[in-house]
Amino acid sequence: MSFVPSSRPLRVALVTSSYNFIADGVALTLNRLVAWLESHGVEVLIFAPTARTPAFAHEGAVVPVPSLPLPARPEYRLALGMASHVKRQLLDFKPDIIHIAVPDLLGHAALGLGKRHGIPVVASYHTRYETYLKHYWYLAPLEGLLKRILRRFYGACREVYLPSDSTRAALLADGLADNFKPWPRGIDMTRFAPDKRSPAWRARHGIGADELVILHVSRLVREKRLDTLTDALGRITVPHRVVIVGDGPDRDFAQAALPHAIFAGFLGGEELASAYASSDIFVFPSDSESFGNVTLEAMASGLPCVCADATGSRSLVVPGETGFLVDADDPAGFADKISALAADCALRQRMGQAARMRALTFSWDETMARMLGYYKALLAGAAP
Repeated sequence: MSFVPSSRPLRVALVTSSYNFIADGVALTLNRLVAWLESHGVEVLIFAPTARTPAFAHEGAVVPVPSLPLPARPEYRLALGMASHVKRQLLDFKPDIIHIAVPDLLGHAALGLGKRHGIPVVASYHTRYETYLKHYWYLAPLEGLLKRILRRFYGACREVYLPSDSTRAALLADGLADNFKPWPRGIDMTRFAPDKRSPAWRARHGIGADELVILHVSRLVREKRLDTLTDALGRITVPHRVVIVGDGPDRDFAQAALPHAIFAGFLGGEELASAYASSDIFVFPSDSESFGNVTLEAMASGLPCVCADATGSRSLVVPGETGFLVDADDPAGFADKISALAADCALRQRMGQAARMRALTFSWDETMARMLGYYKALLAGAAP
């Protein structure tokens, strides 16, 4: 029987390859989780690669693990397993649960350590890494091997927390064991809201008061389907402006394809909220998401969304009500739906209002409380 001694708080060792060196969706979600857990009396120790200059001020205490810049993608870091001194620090912490966020060398090392020492190991699923491979010809032949590795890894965890029903369906279709529990994401409805629309923000970017703005927010990498995005936007004939928020190694490709677009770079805080609310249509053709935080942020900001008919977006966008879903390989289909919204102000307003109402059902506080409930229920249950 697993239990937490009444004399001390619950302790969680969080093991992840993305925490503070880049502000991606995984890192931001995990930082929010750590902050919430610590505010509710849970002791958390994070084991993660670090960089000389963090991308943002992280939550909690981080134990650096050996890592190298990822070949061809140096903005990410490859954790080199778990060194002996890191293992000692994890065991000295005496965690009640090991929570793994990325199934890489570090995650596999943490899984093995937990198994050897009788520590329950759980995992949260954040990214459909197997979908990335098709965008890199030299990695595409490894898709079958990667799927087998993921089946073994997640199958060995006590529980796996998924952000959406569409992700669960996709993983079951890939043959993964059904040890899944839902862990959706939330949204700050005060921060992301239609009332953040800003004529001043538009004016700073040279956008007229009556101009239609089509927005895309993501890291500018090929797996976000920049090919479909640029092709689709190049087909739009209705007068419009394009705003791209984000940056990445494929920015040059996007800028060459969309020479008249506004590339705002990475935005955060009120600038990001204003970018959403000051736009009119949100477009997101990525088919590699397990949830799609940016889509939910756009919905909360009152934007109709045209997204890939894929995991993540499929659990957020209600076709014909809050936006449209289109095959990620169909730029003409994206262009058609974007054009329909661009030509119909009443349709945009109706869908934008419905999107905002749907976003209201996603609560960060409820989401984080659910995770703590999972931890406690697992520790209170029978040992495997």
